[in-house]
Amino acid sequence: MTEFFREVDEDVRRDRVVRLWTKYRYFLIALAVLVVAGTGGWRLYGHYRDEAAQAASANYEAAAQLSRDGKSAEAAAAFDALTKTAPKGYAILARLRAADARAASDPQAAIAAYETLAADPGFDPDFKDFAKLRAAMLRIDSDDPLDFERRFAPLASDTFPYRHQIRELLGLAALKRSAFDTAGRWFDGIVSDPRAPAGAHMRAQALLGLVQSTVPPANPQAGTPPPGDAPAK
Repeated sequence: MTEFFREVDEDVRRDRVVRLWTKYRYFLIALAVLVVAGTGGWRLYGHYRDEAAQAASANYEAAAQLSRDGKSAEAAAAFDALTKTAPKGYAILARLRAADARAASDPQAAIAAYETLAADPGFDPDFKDFAKLRAAMLRIDSDDPLDFERRFAPLASDTFPYRHQIRELLGLAALKRSAFDTAGRWFDGIVSDPRAPAGAHMRAQALLGLVQSTVPPANPQAGTPPPGDAPAK
């Protein structure tokens, strides 16, 4: 192609249009055909893409309505079908919604589905993090509190986008085993972070107040008289 454009430039400057056409006419005709075909193909692709997106949107809304109506099994099946036929964006959302639809009737199946998504190297990284959070939100009710803390404490780091929600769950897990100091540290990590979402901040503040009211005050040192009492003479 470099040689072609160099010769075109030379021929134009020398006013040799006829020779240019004779030499490259088949190439230029083929190029023109490809351009026209490519334009038409792109328009055709765009048409089918729009139709597919419209169909996926309608099917997604129908599945979402099943979920809103409490028909979790039907909703999960409908979302599962979308994961196989819908364009990428809808397919990603459908995989998440299929797992969510199973949460009410079969939390363990939903946990397995979310953790499968979180471990899928081909799944969108942002949605993988959300899947990890959703798995944690379901596991908090069933896991042993210490096991839960060991599993999810690494996600409380500053690099995890849902760290505040994870810290809140870790605080609740600590409360379940009456580890009030540990719970207080998790909740304080939310309250003291100016980047914490307003909702998480408010809940953590309330829970921190609960923890502080539950922890008994330190025992006065032996031999120290109560305040206001003078030592006997």
